Amino acid sequence: MRRLAVLAAAVPLLFAVACGSGGGTAAKPTTPASGVKVAGDFGKKPQVTFPTGKPPVSSSVETIKEGQGDLVKDGDSVVTNLTAWNWDGKQNAATGSTYDDGAPQLIKVDKKLPAVIHKAFQDAKPGGRFLAVVAKDSLTPEQAAQAQSQGADTSAASVFVVDVVGVPTAKAAQGQATDPALAGVKLENPGGDKAPTLTTKTSLPAPKELVSKVVIKGTGPVVKAGQTILVQYTGKIWGTDLQFDSSWERGEPVMFPIGESKVIKGWDQTLVGSTVGSRILVTIPPELGYGKNGSGDKIKGTDTLVFVIDVLGVY
Repeated sequence: MRRLAVLAAAVPLLFAVACGSGGGTAAKPTTPASGVKVAGDFGKKPQVTFPTGKPPVSSSVETIKEGQGDLVKDGDSVVTNLTAWNWDGKQNAATGSTYDDGAPQLIKVDKKLPAVIHKAFQDAKPGGRFLAVVAKDSLTPEQAAQAQSQGADTSAASVFVVDVVGVPTAKAAQGQATDPALAGVKLENPGGDKAPTLTTKTSLPAPKELVSKVVIKGTGPVVKAGQTILVQYTGKIWGTDLQFDSSWERGEPVMFPIGESKVIKGWDQTLVGSTVGSRILVTIPPELGYGKNGSGDKIKGTDTLVFVIDVLGVY
């Protein structure tokens, strides 16, 4: 069963391969050339050529393309395309790319990332590309032991080419909220960057069809099928006020492809054609949600879902 918008929640998985369970502190970024050659334009999947011989034991980072605007800051969430390889001196195999997945990812710049990449992001600007080599010196003894226990080759280095697409600034929909006029649902809009408050406790029967109401009409671009959308949202069960998910409570928006059956049908049908900057209230019947099997412990196959969604950007 497809998850809703948590497709982007596991963003740093490629990075996690490089450093076990979190960012190490042993390595400091260096600027000497690693010998790895990067070809291709920003915004397209890069190609790399590795030098012969064993992989390096020291981590390094190199700027491939300078970006423009303000530097990325610690704590920023960055829209990113990344491609990774395992530099073992033999096959040097590719291990994954967001370009193959068809959508960029949102990455939180914090100390959970490998130290060299954490620093490299803070030296980057939107539109920039950097190469990071995460070698053995980026692993703490605990991380090295964990990697070895999982069968990883700690003599190999992980190589990342990272395209910094942009840093979203909007945290919530802005504008004058209108009465959603949806019986059984209450929505409080505090304004500013604060999250709306959704209440779905009611004895009224749930709508049998998908019902969506634009609470704040955004003035940004129209969302098209095949784009990657950035949103904040809260989801509850009709009638019970049971909250099963909220990006606001997690403290970070999420990204996912829209209009391509990557999320539940009710989201595809609601968000394609919306405008960036909008706040949307939507009720989704089971057949357009998680179906007769439901999802997890909180969503049953008979549950109607209610969401308030802020559309923050498209890519």
